[in-house]
Amino acid sequence: MKYEKEYFVYILASYRNGTLYIGLTNNLIRRVSEHKSGIIKGFTKKYNIKMLVYYESTNDIFSAITREKQMKKWNRKWKLELIEKFNPNWEDLYYKLF
Repeated sequence: MKYEKEYFVYILASYRNGTLYIGLTNNLIRRVSEHKSGIIKGFTKKYNIKMLVYYESTNDIFSAITREKQMKKWNRKWKLELIEKFNPNWEDLYYKLF
């Protein structure tokens, strides 16, 4: 049996209705941990974006890349609606991954 890799498109937030960041990874726990620890220089560190508020997964890297690009083009209202539907309390889902 062939091992299938899993890819995640995720949204981080600075706080409820705060600044959002959309990313793609093949290891969600590691990647969010990197954002939380501040070892990744750039947008998420500058704006203190550390809460995992949404994620979805697929085994197809091409559909993950397409989905990430699609979501990045969305207007803010659509992104907030997606988060609210998936995570109405804006919990930091990182801690539920374990």
